[in-house]
This record gives sequence, structure tokens and C-alpha cells, in this order.
Amino acid sequence: MQRRTVLFSGEVQGVGFRATTCRLVAGRAVTGYVRNLPDGRVELVAEGGPDLLDALVRDLKDYFGDMIHQAASTTEPATGEYVGFGIRR
Repeated sequence: MQRRTVLFSGEVQGVGFRATTCRLVAGRAVTGYVRNLPDGRVELVAEGGPDLLDALVRDLKDYFGDMIHQAASTTEPATGEYVGFGIRR
């Protein structure tokens, strides 16, 4: 299990990014959260199997396409601290 933190930049706020992320997570064994950052980026913190996390990030990039200008990612061991997945404010 891994924790993946991804900072998405571009046209990622005000376009349904957080809600779409929640829909894409539904049915996957992924926990964590997604939130808007004050600087205009969106932060995704997700824990799950590496293949599931890869697929989630790929699906987000496919869905939003050129609206995502950059996706900076870090990976560390999962902590298991999250129950479910949701939007944070």
C-alpha cells in the first residue's frame, strides 16, 4: 500500500475536479481526500495499491486533459489513517 500526494496545477479549480475525483474513486479501494489549495492548485492525497493509484491519476489526466498543466507527485508508505475518501475544505 502506498500514499500518493499529487499537486495538480492548471485550470483545475472551478471545473468539478474534486467532485470528479470522488466519482472516479468510487468503487476502488482508495482512501484519502482531495482539496483546493489557496494558490489555485488541487491536492490529492490517496492511499491504496500502486496500480489503483496509477489508474486514478491516469483517469484524472485523461478526463481533464489539457486543463492539467502539471501533476507533481510524491509517494510514501501508506499510513492507514483515512477512512473512506472525500473532499476537504
